[in-house]
Amino acid sequence: MRKALLAFIPLLTACAGQPPDNIGVRNGRLTDCPDSPNCVCSFATDDTHRIEPLTADLRQVERVVAGIEAANIVSVQENYLYAEFTSRIMGFVDDVEFLHDPRSGLTHVRSASRLGYGDLGVNRKRIEAIRAALTGN
Repeated sequence: MRKALLAFIPLLTACAGQPPDNIGVRNGRLTDCPDSPNCVCSFATDDTHRIEPLTADLRQVERVVAGIEAANIVSVQENYLYAEFTSRIMGFVDDVEFLHDPRSGLTHVRSASRLGYGDLGVNRKRIEAIRAALTGN
């Protein structure tokens, strides 16, 4: 039994995938979503990927994200936060970024699955849950 369990562990860690090389801010924006429907971004213009930015500053967003069990904040800079969210059962990792625009008072978001094609709406639901936590709803 123990041997079978040990053989299964590498399969679970394989669900994490490698961190993407396109994380971060480029030309004042977060990276565009790929064509696959497993990503949302407030800079996107198409209905599949578009999500509204958050009406919050980065410190407010950081407090909410830090309180989410599945979240691991990887990097925080002056106007940028990057976190990894890991699913409980399969260990899938999603990369989530926040970019605060002090001029507008909005925080732009990008949430993308590292692996696979679809996400069953998980990335959109995550950002909407963060939005609700920020507004107290």
